[in-house]
Parts: sequence; C-alpha cells; structure tokens
Amino acid sequence: MILRKKLIAGNWKMNKTAADAVALVQETVSLIGKQTDVDVVVCPPFTALESVAKALDGSTLKLGAQNMHFEASGAFTGEISAPMLRAFFATHVILGHSERRTYFGENDELINKKVLAALRNQLRPILCVGETLAEREAGSTLKVVQTQTERCLEGVGKEQAPTLVIAYEPVWAIGTGKVATTAQAQEVHAFIRGLLTNLFGEPAAQKVRILYGGSMKPANAPELLAQKDIDGGLIGGASLEVRSFVDLVNAAIAAK
Repeated sequence: MILRKKLIAGNWKMNKTAADAVALVQETVSLIGKQTDVDVVVCPPFTALESVAKALDGSTLKLGAQNMHFEASGAFTGEISAPMLRAFFATHVILGHSERRTYFGENDELINKKVLAALRNQLRPILCVGETLAEREAGSTLKVVQTQTERCLEGVGKEQAPTLVIAYEPVWAIGTGKVATTAQAQEVHAFIRGLLTNLFGEPAAQKVRILYGGSMKPANAPELLAQKDIDGGLIGGASLEVRSFVDLVNAAIAAK
C-alpha cells in the first residue's frame, strides 16, 4: 500500500488584504512552518499572492491560488494565468470550486481546460467535485461526481495523474456547518479512487491525494482523516483562524 502524505490546504476565498494575509501567514509559519510530516498549502486571494509568497520564504508551507485562466496571456480582462502564478512560486491552484461553478457559470469543459493548462505549467490542480443537496437527496451523488471527475480530467496523461489533487466537496456542507458523515465521505472518496484507477491505472490512482472539502473542523478532523481514502482537507472558514488551521494540520500529522 502506498503511503500518501496528508495535505491540508487553506482556501481563504475573498478574505484578507495583503497586510492581513501576511500577518495570518507569519503566525501560521511560526507555529507549523518547519514540520514536514504533512503538506500545507495556503491559497490567498490574487492581491495577496506576492506578499504571502515572501512571507512563506524559508518555511515548509506552499503557496496556492484560488483560480486561473487556461490561456497563458491575452485579452482576458480581470484574469490571471498559470505563468503569472508560477512567477510567485505558486505550486497549487484550486480549480472547479463549487462557488466558481455556481456563481460564475464554470462548467466541466472550462475546468478541464484549466486543469490541462495547470499541468502544462507545473502547477498541481486541486480539482473540486461534489453534489448539491438536491442531487444528494435524489440519490445522484456518485453519478454527479463521476461525470465531473471524468470530464474535468479528460486528456490528462497517466504520467501526470500523480500530481493531481482531488477535493470532494459536498456542496451542501460548504460553510453550512453540515458535514457528511464519515461513512458518507469515505464512500465517495473510495468511489473517486476507483474512477482514477479506471482512468490511470492502480499505481497512479494510489498516488493521488483526495481531500475532503465540506466543513472540516478540528472536532471532526481526526475521524475523517483516519479513513483509508481521505488524504487531507480543503479548508474554508477554519483556514482564516490560525488556531483552527494549526489544529487541523496537527490532526493530519497525528493521522499520518
């Protein structure tokens, strides 16, 4: 069995000025900036990427972005490209987050273009997939997750697969305080692992980290992180609180 290093990624969403972001990162680095047992990624808004990159220098924390365009440059007002992110030494980028799908009309085809562009530029995509409450109640969870996963990963090569990160985010559990039960979460994570096996083969699929992204908090993290196919968390609100975020990292260290 391949031992996958746990990953805790903080999605700050549209929060924190550059100055606030630096203060948050400095405090986080002071508490966990030297540990290497768990990968830790922080994803500030675009306006704070450069200052956070400098604040992370010399620590083991990695820098991620919350989105990007699939073209390298051009007449795309308001957009940011993969080469721009790489210039800040970003290593990860969140793609297909449910908020991008819901509020900005992003579909699987667009997200697929972004995934391929990220991989071309040595960025690790954190690809988000997950069902709405209506889809969960209709019994469509696995069907929705399968469609999103397969369409968003179209054209990804077997050799690229191990650099992928998948985040399962039940949309009904994001920011609501509701959490999928441990059994529900593990069921979907195992299903995604099976999809990856079909797409890329067993060895590659076993290297892909699958994160849980639905209101993971210090109270429920140990039980979730103990599951066979849950390799970490994509953290929203709790990543804006240093103590909570550090507690989640420590829970992942304990579960490794």
